Parts: sequence; C-alpha cells; structure tokens
Amino acid sequence: MLSAVARRTFATAASAPITIPIQLQGLSGKYAGALFTAALKKSGSTLTAVESDLTSIAKVIKAEPTVQDFLANPVLSSSQRTEGLAELLKKSTPKGASDVTKNFFDVLAENGRLYEAEKVIADFLEITSAHRGEVKVTITTAAPLEKDLQKKLEDSLKQSQFAQAGKSLIIENKVNEAILGGLVVDFGDKSVDLSVASKVNKLNASLAEPI
Repeated sequence: MLSAVARRTFATAASAPITIPIQLQGLSGKYAGALFTAALKKSGSTLTAVESDLTSIAKVIKAEPTVQDFLANPVLSSSQRTEGLAELLKKSTPKGASDVTKNFFDVLAENGRLYEAEKVIADFLEITSAHRGEVKVTITTAAPLEKDLQKKLEDSLKQSQFAQAGKSLIIENKVNEAILGGLVVDFGDKSVDLSVASKVNKLNASLAEPI
C-alpha cells in the first residue's frame, strides 16, 4: 500500500534511479526512503528544502504536547486532520513548506500513520546525513565528558581510518549512568564497548561457569 500511495503522491519526472545511502528498517524507514527518493528526484535544492522543513517541524513536535496529541489521535476526522496539518505546517514553516513536504504529510494522514511522523522524520534526517557522507558517532559515558577528554577523543576519531575514508564525523556525547564508567562508542554499524558494566558482566559470566 505504501508503494502505491508513494508512487501516486510523490510522482516525479522520469530520471536516473536514486540510491538511498542507508537502508533503515521498519515502516518509518520505508516512508523516509520514499520521501528521500521523491525529493532528490526533483532536485538537490528540493531535498535541502524538505530537510529544512522537517527539521523545523520536528522541533515543534518535540516542544508542543498538543501537536504530539494531535498526531497520536487515531479518531480524528479527515477535515480535522487536514486542518491540524495546515496549522502545524504554518507554525513550523512560516515561509511555506515544500510541496513534497505537504504531500508527505498527506500520505501519512491518508494511511492513518500520522503517529509515525516523528520517527519518519528522524529516519529521513539520518538518510540525508548519510547522503552528505556524514557518520554519527555516539560516545556514551556514565557522566558528561570533560572538555579536554572529549576533544582528545574527537581528535582521535577524526584521525582514524574510518574518518579518512571520506567520512565526516558528527560526534555526540550521551550520558547513561547504567554503564557505571568507561565508555561505549557507536559509529556506523559498529560498536566498541569499553564500559565498566560490560567488564562486570563478563566477570559475572566467568564466575558462573563451572570450575
């Protein structure tokens, strides 16, 4: 059903096939991929415009519980959905949203998937980031990294073989007290676990083995 609606709503002139830089799982990933393809088929500037639209819309959704409630409400009438989306787009994109952005929300509304909007937007932004050759690197620690240590880690990562392969690293520090200490580095499809919690788990597993 998604592909049929996407073909109808995201219709564009014939052009060279579009390659999605990363394939994301789940329904939100499929919608995000369809949106990326539709925008880029029109032009690079359209893709940029849609990305700008959705970045602004995501901020409004995150900041306003009433918008979250609207998107999550499964019993709204067609006219209520239309009115609510018009208000959301007007508030998020005062200069006017791209037609592709408008069509995207129409597809979600028609399919009863407005509750997926925030996740689809996140997946779309991940795809566009990969399209630019960016790779998100998440450094998880039990407490916020001190600036000097964070800079040393960032410099080390940027000099790595992974970064030298033409990738632009987007580095983020997340705090998770559950890892107890050390750090976990996630990048691309790889993860390096140097946390205290991991070492404790390995020790517990060893102690549980029969002697």
